[in-house]
Amino acid sequence: MYHFFVEPEWIRDGYAVITGEDVNHIRNVLRMHPGEQIGVRDGISRSYLCALEKIGEDEVWARILEDETDSSELPARLYLFQALPKGDKMDFIIQKAVELGVFQIIPMATRRCVVKLEGKKAENKVQRWNAIARSAAKQSGRMVIPEVTGILTMAEAIALAGTMDVRLIPYELATGMEESRSAFDAVSPGTSAAIFIGPEGGFDAGEIDAAVKAGIRPVTLGRRILRTETAGMAALSILMFRLEA
Repeated sequence: MYHFFVEPEWIRDGYAVITGEDVNHIRNVLRMHPGEQIGVRDGISRSYLCALEKIGEDEVWARILEDETDSSELPARLYLFQALPKGDKMDFIIQKAVELGVFQIIPMATRRCVVKLEGKKAENKVQRWNAIARSAAKQSGRMVIPEVTGILTMAEAIALAGTMDVRLIPYELATGMEESRSAFDAVSPGTSAAIFIGPEGGFDAGEIDAAVKAGIRPVTLGRRILRTETAGMAALSILMFRLEA
């Protein structure tokens, strides 16, 4: 079944009204017809089973058949602070992080980042990344669309994470699996957690020192050194399993 997001105000009088680019997708790409069923989410907390009733040029009207609000969201809010990787790796990271239940993704420009994004180029990238997040949220049946924020410096990211309950930074020089298990266990239902992931060259020593001084706990993800596009997925997978188990 296909899923679509609408603004809460477009759910009314027993119908969900779909507008924007999704209209073209339903009409001309999926070639759907009245009577076919879809899932509709309001991006906040509600989910509905609907039947297409009217497919117009600018709007699609879907009659609500059933309230299916059984949240697919994790019981904790996970924030992925991801240093900018090379090439198109960020596209992959965002897609998979959304599938794994991340609440928000914060791109960071750290000292060892090869990629430099500023001004209009950065704005265009963030816009693209949010489109990827939206698509991944549809595909994975999320109740909300995780936001990809603007690009922050490491110092700005550390300051933002200061408001969160648990703050973790996977680091190749961190040791002690028991200590790391304890750190991950601290992420429980109702909490918020920041996960900091470095670029291809990793965080430099000064960035790790600044993070530790701010109360961010270094953790190990095992005896192997993981790529930047793997480390975040490993950390999120651990937390998803623990939270949903």
